[in-house]
Amino acid sequence: MTSGADVIAAKLGQAGCRHAFGIPGGEVLALMGALDAAGIAFHLVKHENAGGFMAEGVWHAEARAGHNAPGVLLATLGPGVANAVNVVANAWQDRVPLIFLTGCVDAAEAETYTHQVFDHQQLLRPVVKASFRASRGTLSAMMDKAILTAMEGQPGPVHVDVPIGVAEGETDEALLPLPALADPRDLVPAGASLKASRALLAAAERPIAIAGVDAVNEGAGAAVADFCRRFNVPLVTTYKAKGLLDESDPLALGGAGLSPRADAHLLPLLEASDCVLLLGYDPIEMRINWRDPWAPDAPVVEIAAAPRRHGMHAVRHLLPCGVAPGLAALAEGLSPRATWPGGEIEGVRTALAAQFAQEPSGWGPASVFHTLRAALPAETVATADSGAHRILASQVWRAGFSRAMLQSSALCTMACALPLGMGHALAEPERPVVVFVGDAGLEMGLGELATLRDLGLPVVVCVLVDESLALIELKQRAGQRANVGVDFAGTDFPALARAMGGHGVWVDDTETLAREARTALARDTYTLLACRIGRRAYDGKF
Repeated sequence: MTSGADVIAAKLGQAGCRHAFGIPGGEVLALMGALDAAGIAFHLVKHENAGGFMAEGVWHAEARAGHNAPGVLLATLGPGVANAVNVVANAWQDRVPLIFLTGCVDAAEAETYTHQVFDHQQLLRPVVKASFRASRGTLSAMMDKAILTAMEGQPGPVHVDVPIGVAEGETDEALLPLPALADPRDLVPAGASLKASRALLAAAERPIAIAGVDAVNEGAGAAVADFCRRFNVPLVTTYKAKGLLDESDPLALGGAGLSPRADAHLLPLLEASDCVLLLGYDPIEMRINWRDPWAPDAPVVEIAAAPRRHGMHAVRHLLPCGVAPGLAALAEGLSPRATWPGGEIEGVRTALAAQFAQEPSGWGPASVFHTLRAALPAETVATADSGAHRILASQVWRAGFSRAMLQSSALCTMACALPLGMGHALAEPERPVVVFVGDAGLEMGLGELATLRDLGLPVVVCVLVDESLALIELKQRAGQRANVGVDFAGTDFPALARAMGGHGVWVDDTETLAREARTALARDTYTLLACRIGRRAYDGKF
């Protein structure tokens, strides 16, 4: 006989899961043991929120390598579930497949026993694709539904509440094979919309494409890059989609979403375009500037396997399919041609480079990002926390491949960058990882430095130290509001890093920064680079 927990863990093993994260409680001990027995390594974290982001980091690394399995987060009942709401909401908005396993008391006990007991499903339903309560005899079928729901369409989180009696109880339930996933690459467009879209592209002199998170999740990077180069189509990406086309390519216009200064150069191109191609583009990542960026009757073609109900903009033609097959069908029978004869694309690239160049003084946040991009290997993955530094870093950091820069770009939550980087490094330890985080964001999730120490990963943690919530302080000043609740005293981050098993150093110039970054990757522990940039360092930057 096997236990219910064994069936649940075995199904996750069938799905290809290799890692799980969380904090244990008595109600999930059977699940933890079953995960371990199934070959799914359980990693202890200091907060459930960080565990979910580590699971996402693993997913990005494995998906880039062609192994697409959902992340796994485990939490005990009550406060464990409540602690995880933020990262579950992030997975919902950022399209991350996540199986969230929680322990709960049996239904009969819940009627008369109330300690730490509340309705987990009711709490989570607004931010999950589905929520299941495990029952004896249907565990295999339930897990099939949970895994397929998390992975298919636009990926997202699925909650599985597991009563103690179900997890620990014996079952003779047969373990059936996991059903095949529906693949958007099997959907091929046809009909009048395809014909009209092809004619639009064939006649276009100023085509432009916007690629987003769905193109990333479908692994369509090569198809997007090949198409853009073949037809000379410049590409704008969301922050999640940076690197679908190598950003050193003359057709790459970089990431967009939060920078008004970048928007000032990019949005006019959309207005001037005679063929806008939306390639798995989900505007959930974009600020309000990207609402209705073109007229309702503009020549816009959208390739999207999942229906769009966002109301952010209109499209003329919809190809309901995966990005790669949609581009292949669109290209059929067409010949390459010169585009943007006025040199507008080269002009915008030049303007963007000047806009986000290093500070004339030689030091500041832009200089930090430029220096680390030059000092670290081309294959480095960067993660960025939410805040002023993220907007600037997303413009400066050139991504050469898909999933090269990870961040919370739809929910935009703090305390994500460090665990995202840790998870990625755990899954792909041979690839360098640099974490960009503000001092407030690091302090929010400071305990995970101990987790990083325990994992022994040589992650580079770059902390931008300005002793202020810079983005909020900028908004206060822009609204002529008083400075309230945004400034704080400084922390000795290098001393803190050393106390928590890492190497820490203050950095005040680019020479020190480059030297420390190059030596960091050879260490057997993490390196914390505390870059003192001073308050108001982001004024006029983005």
